[in-house]
Amino acid sequence: MKLNEILGVKHPIIMAPMFLVTNTKMMIEAMNSGIAACIPALNYRTDKQFREAIQEIRSNTTSKGLGINLIVNKSNIKMKQQLKTCVELGVDFIITSLGSPKEVIEQCKPKGIKVFCDVVEEKYAKKVEELGADAVIAVNKNAGGHAGNLAPEEIIPLLNKHCNIPVISAGGIGTKDGIDSIMNLGAAGLSIGSPFIACEEAHISKEYKQACVDYGKEDIVFTTKISGTPCTVINTPYVQKTGTTQNWLEKLMSKNKKIKKWVKMITYFKGMKSVENAAFSSTYKTVWCAGPSIEHTKEILPIKEIVKRLTT
Repeated sequence: MKLNEILGVKHPIIMAPMFLVTNTKMMIEAMNSGIAACIPALNYRTDKQFREAIQEIRSNTTSKGLGINLIVNKSNIKMKQQLKTCVELGVDFIITSLGSPKEVIEQCKPKGIKVFCDVVEEKYAKKVEELGADAVIAVNKNAGGHAGNLAPEEIIPLLNKHCNIPVISAGGIGTKDGIDSIMNLGAAGLSIGSPFIACEEAHISKEYKQACVDYGKEDIVFTTKISGTPCTVINTPYVQKTGTTQNWLEKLMSKNKKIKKWVKMITYFKGMKSVENAAFSSTYKTVWCAGPSIEHTKEILPIKEIVKRLTT
């Protein structure tokens, strides 16, 4: 079954959840343009703000493509409340990341809420299928943020061979031809993020948006300085100056069994703070997250025009 049939939307596309970038206005415009859209629950600091956002999106759309991204590992202390809110307000689907989706699936299934799970390999895809996931998000090596290890030409057929649930592709696509090629590989649909960064509705800085226009796929590099694990960023002069790997002390502390958990948490907090500062203000410390699909971003456009470019 194709993604648009699963969710009851026009096109088999999800505007992917982007930390700090995705907002309610983007969600509304994307859903009203015929695609599904997903926002990270962590983009909201309080449950009150989170609830109000879901209600605002609902009141301004008629689509069934309202999705929430939940980080399901133990580091997200807000997860249980976020899940409770999603179930109470009846979102259409949830994308789980970085952990076991067991609790999410158990609570969402009875309510008819679809659960899609980020995976990067066959082993985990089979596990989430056994737990009752409705689809897997196959994160490939061209994805923005924390990418996978396999090319879409490898991971999509692999997961289709070993799983009986739909495979949604994530990573590297920014054109209609690209979408068609992925669908021809056997994908049920696509989760697309980076092409939507340079949209008029985003509240991020003009500099961040313009960077997605000015830079291309050759300017995307992996850095471990943000979260301790490889994450894609634009190779700005600041990134070039500071480097993309942890220094010897950071690496040493990350391997210490007694303190590595805390080191990772501190690294993540500091990294996310630098990303947040760069996203919303003009600063020389430019750490802008994006994927190679910004190659196809030629100007800052409204969401509806980006969707039109991707679908016609």
